[in-house]
Amino acid sequence: VQLQASGGGLVQAGDSLRLSCTASGRTFSTYVMGWFRQNSGKERELVAAIRWSSGFTYSADSVKGRFIISRDNAKNTVYLQMNSLKAEDTAVYYCAASSAVTSGSYSNPGLYRYWGQGTQVTVSS
Repeated sequence: VQLQASGGGLVQAGDSLRLSCTASGRTFSTYVMGWFRQNSGKERELVAAIRWSSGFTYSADSVKGRFIISRDNAKNTVYLQMNSLKAEDTAVYYCAASSAVTSGSYSNPGLYRYWGQGTQVTVSS
């Protein structure tokens, strides 16, 4: 099982980036896919999640109205469109997959079994 994340980079405040996470090795149709981010010395925090089967999405308050999570079933890929980026969005972004998440527990990283390698997003102010 592999989650391959890509799309990070260095941008200026106000710019946009799109992260991609391609899943392989098993069927994820019953899974929840999440994007987390982490800075050095801080806990990993959920940015957004999507339930693959229904398309239901959940977003952290800090990114609502700016970030959009989506999926492409044909490509087995989940995207995180990040708009109006801020310096505080700077972090390593990880995609993850969980079969254990229920409503109310999307933000618990301990429930995500599979993790991608992380991609760095740096926003300069």
